[in-house]
Amino acid sequence: MGKLYVDNISKYNKVIRLIWSLVYFLFFKPTPRWAMGKWRIFLLRLFGAKIGQGCRVLPDCRIWAPWNLTMGNYSVLADGVDCYTMAEINIGSYVTVSQRAFICTGSHDITKKNIPLVTAPVKIDDYVWVCAESFISPGVTVKKGAVVGARSVVTRDIGSYEVVGGNPAVFIKQRVLDVGRE
Repeated sequence: MGKLYVDNISKYNKVIRLIWSLVYFLFFKPTPRWAMGKWRIFLLRLFGAKIGQGCRVLPDCRIWAPWNLTMGNYSVLADGVDCYTMAEINIGSYVTVSQRAFICTGSHDITKKNIPLVTAPVKIDDYVWVCAESFISPGVTVKKGAVVGARSVVTRDIGSYEVVGGNPAVFIKQRVLDVGRE
């Protein structure tokens, strides 16, 4: 996935983000944690998010531009998760993104004098667990079954069923499933 330089954000995009911000603060965020999850999903879908069945998005979760969010079935965005969806964030099925994790699709190119904004999509495959307070960088793919340890900083792609952790995140071990016990 390559990075995309963003020269100018359209007036239409700015207006839609303003409307979304109002809806977020007036109707999304105030809903109780335990109730009205379907209401939050409805609002996200209304603004273009593609969300599968059985997903949970908690009211304290921040989504910058819902139209760039895709979630498979039975995935969860926990309290305080920040999805900076300047580019697409594609979350698979049965994914848990734990408290205060930050999934980022925008940054700046510091090799240029004007430090232009750049974006790159993030893809999180099925059965992944992104633990609390982790940071996922623009352009990263976290492959099926991987686990990103708490407070990790992920700056490169993570392989299938890898467990990573640290800053920057490094390989810790292979995830081995005990299929005999659930």
